[in-house]
Amino acid sequence: MPELRKDPIIDRWVIISTERGKRPVFFVEEAPPAKAPMCPLCQGNENMTPPEVYSARQDGSPQNGPGWTLRVVPNKFPALRVEGNLDKEGIGLYDKMNGVGAHEVIIETPHHGETLSHMDIGGIQRVLVAYRARILDLIRDQRLKYIMVFKNQGSVAGASLDHSHSQLIALPIVPRRVVEEINGGLNYYKFKDRCVFCDIIAQEKEDNVRVVFENDKCIALSPYASRFPFETWILPKKHEPYFASFERMDDYFALAETLSTVLKKYDRVLNSPPYNYIIHTAPFGNGQVPHYHWHIEIIPRLTKMAGFEWGTGFYINPTPPEEATEYLKETQI
Repeated sequence: MPELRKDPIIDRWVIISTERGKRPVFFVEEAPPAKAPMCPLCQGNENMTPPEVYSARQDGSPQNGPGWTLRVVPNKFPALRVEGNLDKEGIGLYDKMNGVGAHEVIIETPHHGETLSHMDIGGIQRVLVAYRARILDLIRDQRLKYIMVFKNQGSVAGASLDHSHSQLIALPIVPRRVVEEINGGLNYYKFKDRCVFCDIIAQEKEDNVRVVFENDKCIALSPYASRFPFETWILPKKHEPYFASFERMDDYFALAETLSTVLKKYDRVLNSPPYNYIIHTAPFGNGQVPHYHWHIEIIPRLTKMAGFEWGTGFYINPTPPEEATEYLKETQI
């Protein structure tokens, strides 16, 4: 029988359609992309992108030329621009401000066709460290309130270029979804004097039915009220509200190992699906935040939202997270 499950963080209800929870052989599979004649993200085409703001390079190679293993460049068609003032304004009951922010592209590899799931752990670690470096640089801008790091893998997931990359958008406001999580965590903390994310980790480790993978520092789990089939969250085991507060390289290696394991399992179980991942972190400048815990949400794009979901805010998930976890845990990589 189908179940209604409530997300303990933001009190969102999800329909788990257990009668449809069979192995998802019906999901759409994307064909491997062919290399574009002139990919602007490939090594040797550095003149096709704006000047880099960060790079990992071989010794002695000059900026904005070949010899890099990772580059970060401003988006050529940005959603927001660094220049200008916010100029907040009210027009009757409406509010507006200038689109001030930053929009950057993290080019994860010089090799066209290589994806994160193909990269070694050190390569993924390099990507995560680049996220941290750019966040720490951008938070110095007092106009900015939040930095969202995300990845669209595959055209179904919204990627307009085949070359493996992720993006960073710095915003002058905190996104509503993050505010909902923070407020939900605060309500829980006021009632129990504990972090709800830490309690979720503790219970999932005890139940051991939705834990996909863990190492000494990180855990990957299928959320109890998963919105989408095979949705997976990665969290640090130690309470930490800010992604950029990870300082040690072995912290990022452990995180890279966890992310690599999940993506490789997706490749095996789901035939290399398109996916999105998003890093949710506390807004910077808030000091200690005992009620919020940064995490990465990974969402394979296996189903589509339709009228019911858009109209109600409910999600219908045809694959119970317990079954998804079982498939992923059984898969060898």
